[in-house]
Amino acid sequence: MNPLAVIGHVTLEFLAQTGRLSRFTASSVSHSFLPPIYLRLIMRQMLAIGWFSLPVVGLTALFTGMVLALQIYIGSARFNAESAVASIVVIGITRELGPVLGGLMVAGRVASALAAEIGTMRVTEQIDALTTLSTNPFKYLVAPRIIAATLTLPLLILIADIIGVMGGYLIGTHKLGFNSGTYLKNTFDFMETVDVVSGLVKAAVFGFIVALMGCYHGFHSKGGAQGVGKATTDAVVWSSILILTADYFITELFFAGK
Repeated sequence: MNPLAVIGHVTLEFLAQTGRLSRFTASSVSHSFLPPIYLRLIMRQMLAIGWFSLPVVGLTALFTGMVLALQIYIGSARFNAESAVASIVVIGITRELGPVLGGLMVAGRVASALAAEIGTMRVTEQIDALTTLSTNPFKYLVAPRIIAATLTLPLLILIADIIGVMGGYLIGTHKLGFNSGTYLKNTFDFMETVDVVSGLVKAAVFGFIVALMGCYHGFHSKGGAQGVGKATTDAVVWSSILILTADYFITELFFAGK
């Protein structure tokens, strides 16, 4: 019950977890670049992560764009600034809402699946069997998933940006009474390359985080089915936290001087 002992225990545990995660990250990144590269496994994971996540990410982006347009119109009407709807929608979707909400949805779907899959392999000693067969688990299990998620998320978010802007366009032209040509002109006039690029960079980082957290917590799960369930929960929670944290720092990197 000594408070200092509790603080020391928490500090040492935090440092141990940080070191283990750092070593896992370094091994994962290094094996992602060193041969052999399992292209077939990468393509399979790109299909599972990207294509199968498209419906949920697309629906999220569509309704986000629709709600954003409606809320901006309601708020800007108080200041007679309704014409700003198109520009704010495209900036909000491409810079923030598209990559962040898309990343969070993928974290809920993919990080949990990766943690459950690899965690089950860990508790059933399949990973130990790979090592016995002279197959590196990082090369065979972790690297393909990290490469696939990092490459797939920007493509997924790019599609989500288009769908989200389209959602705002549909609400703006069919419900709020904007002229179609004027709305599109304002959209393209106010959208800059850096808006899209920053969102895609965020998407790549978020994809790396999602795959890393899913693989890390699954790889270190223990305790049977209960341990796999805890690893799945931890993967989603920490993916979401790190996505929001990384979002701030990337935004600061791109737009701090503007």
